[in-house]
Amino acid sequence: MDIAIYGAQGIALGAYEAITTLYPKRSIRCFLVSERGINADVLNGVPVKEIGEYISETTVSDRNNMQVIIATPENVQPEIEDNLESYGFRNHLRLDAGRYSELVKLFHAKKGEFLPLSALPVGCRRPFVRIYMAKHELDRKLTGSYIIPGYVIPIQVGADGAASRVAETLDSRGENISKKNVNYSELTALYWIWKNRLIDKINGSEIVADEITTDNAQYYGLYQYRRMLNLSDDDILRLHDNDVDAVLPFPMPYEPSIHAHHERYLKDVDYKALRNAVEEVSPDYYKDLDAVLDQRYLYNYNVILAKKCVLRDYCSWLFPILERVEELSFPKGCDRADRYIGYMGETLETLYFMRNRDKLNVTHTDCRMLT
Repeated sequence: MDIAIYGAQGIALGAYEAITTLYPKRSIRCFLVSERGINADVLNGVPVKEIGEYISETTVSDRNNMQVIIATPENVQPEIEDNLESYGFRNHLRLDAGRYSELVKLFHAKKGEFLPLSALPVGCRRPFVRIYMAKHELDRKLTGSYIIPGYVIPIQVGADGAASRVAETLDSRGENISKKNVNYSELTALYWIWKNRLIDKINGSEIVADEITTDNAQYYGLYQYRRMLNLSDDDILRLHDNDVDAVLPFPMPYEPSIHAHHERYLKDVDYKALRNAVEEVSPDYYKDLDAVLDQRYLYNYNVILAKKCVLRDYCSWLFPILERVEELSFPKGCDRADRYIGYMGETLETLYFMRNRDKLNVTHTDCRMLT
């Protein structure tokens, strides 16, 4: 039976790559979308069709002999399922978080490109783990019920001037950039973690933790309130004994490159500001910027778990670049209200960890999408 994949962004393309690799006998006929919008006409040589267009080109028998796999964010899958039913599609399957997780893990394990954390042996030493989950007062309530591990601590972002409190930990306490949340989004929480949890201060002077204690058994990280790494108890036990430096979500593929993907979200003037900022602040990384932007895999969501020392080094590299981007932007960051800095954080996270993949022991797991 042939397959049509409903969706045409990162999740759908990831599903396409996994299915064609793991099940080469299955034929994928097309990608389906509700509207053309910003979607491409073709992905990996497979046509992208509006559902109405596809209906006009096929017979009822054709549609009955095809399975539609819904590969979109989970929160919109019920609506898509109803839409498919209204068009007469009866054979459809939601690629929910659990199914997508298993599919992606099997795919990357077979490809051997992005090491799954679950592929490592389970250790016996449990490291200290502290992950902050960014929450905002305007976040929509989750409809599902979830058990959040005790090592995950909610932190309210944009807490400076907020009308209500949604977490006990605030990104406006201590050294912070809470006022910049409208541009930085969840990255104001990462900045707070960097300045208030990753750097020890003695007598007013900053002393990095390596000078007074080991970082190898301490892991810190950032989640969003709807997006979190899927980590089991065994995964936590894998960290220290396998000397894992960082855990990132499996990157999503984009066609033809992540540069083309970000063109949908970043204005040309902002993209130039990003390039100029990297060139000025971190010329060594600038040499690899084009190579990273021209490949297909992007680390989404600014979600990360890393050794304390690794996360500190990453933040020390990241935030000076973002600060320079604000200065070079037009209009400048202080004069606008869009999360363009948050999008740039995804690009820079990809640049940093792709460039250091041979130096750091980077592992991956799927990213849970809470609904």
